Amino acid sequence: MASDDLFHQSSSGLGPDHAPNTPIRFSSNAPLAARLRPRTLAEFVGQSHILGPGQLLRRAIEADRVQSVILYGPPGTGKTSLAQIIANHTHCKFERLSGVESNVSDMRRVLSGAANRLENKGQPTILFIDEIHRFNKAQQDVLLPDVEGGIVRLIGATTHNPFFFVNSPLVSRSQIFELYPLSESDLVDLLRRALADRERGLGGLTLQAADEALRHLAKVGDGDARKALNALEIAALTTPPDGQSIIRIDLKAAEQSIQKKAVVYDGDGDAHYDTISAFIKSMRGSDPDAALYWLAKMIHAGEDPRFIARRIVICAAEDVGLADPMALVLAVAAHQSAEFIGWPEARIPLAEAALYIATSEKSNSSLAIDAALEDVRSGRTLPVPEHLRDAHYAGAKRLGHGEGYVYAHAHPGHFVAQDYLGAFRRYYEPTDQGREKKIKERVEKWRALLNQAKAPGQEGSSKA
Repeated sequence: MASDDLFHQSSSGLGPDHAPNTPIRFSSNAPLAARLRPRTLAEFVGQSHILGPGQLLRRAIEADRVQSVILYGPPGTGKTSLAQIIANHTHCKFERLSGVESNVSDMRRVLSGAANRLENKGQPTILFIDEIHRFNKAQQDVLLPDVEGGIVRLIGATTHNPFFFVNSPLVSRSQIFELYPLSESDLVDLLRRALADRERGLGGLTLQAADEALRHLAKVGDGDARKALNALEIAALTTPPDGQSIIRIDLKAAEQSIQKKAVVYDGDGDAHYDTISAFIKSMRGSDPDAALYWLAKMIHAGEDPRFIARRIVICAAEDVGLADPMALVLAVAAHQSAEFIGWPEARIPLAEAALYIATSEKSNSSLAIDAALEDVRSGRTLPVPEHLRDAHYAGAKRLGHGEGYVYAHAHPGHFVAQDYLGAFRRYYEPTDQGREKKIKERVEKWRALLNQAKAPGQEGSSKA
């Protein structure tokens, strides 16, 4: 029996103990990930944001009230397994098509059967379409009348954003549920379950797996349960037993099974913080080669791209700053790109931003904000001068708000010397670096004009 034949199409039987769509048993030759597919919500790992107690999709499944939905997420996160669970719980007829294998004639056959079944037996049909994004626009249009008319309830599964790859009319008639990559702890729990399960897993083997081996498989699995489970099975089936007839899966065996070497890098320990520290200091120190190496180490170790991107954004603002304002623009674009595309492609915009920062002229003048914050924290809160207060509401002029304010754009150079703080403070000290050199020239000119306009002996003092 083929391992991808997921659903039994029979609709006999009633009640939770005799679900109308009994899943076909997998052959013992099927991959571990296929054999270990969850059969119930209790066995399902992850996705608590949609399947946790009280969440909408869980309530709909338990009440057998699933309407048209699209399940969207990366591979190995449980989209097909979730469809199988729905099949096991529903009293509807459950039909399955594939966006890879099925064509329009297959769809018309299923839709025609669904219409006859609803008319003659009053039984609704749930149509599951795996990889629905593979259907072109014309194929997806075939589904629309029957989905809209309630002949079938559609469950689409896709790794692509449905707002881009599924027809808008189908999307508007469906609820979208996004599935997230499984966490490392979820994957470790799943691997341990596979080791203990004697019926469908590896529990029939005399097998011991080191914790560090399981953690490595979970980390490199990168949120994909299928990838992690199949790597565990390869390790179990290819590692010879020792003298005590025990198959021992150590870190080396795990590395070979998933074809990726473990890096000395723990996600929440010293290596994690030391590496990101070295990365930031390399960019700050203008060494692009070192920055690329530390970035590569984090990528290889499976670091969250958003974590890396956030540090790049901070470095662009703190260490390059106004010497080259485009550094921050590029860093933010890299952050958005990395979040949008994910690994492995995210390595390219992250590298571009890191190289730009490392090769830019540097200025940390934006840290002047700390001196201003210290003044505020120390209780030196200044009232807003009367001429700067809001004068747009009725009665403001009677309070003197806005009186004496001079509109800067009405003067040559769009500048006029007037008090904007009500006290003499100097926080910002521009540098001679890059584009900030021009900024420094302008600021010094403006400050000189302000000092000339002030009373003798009240020149602005420096505040570091």
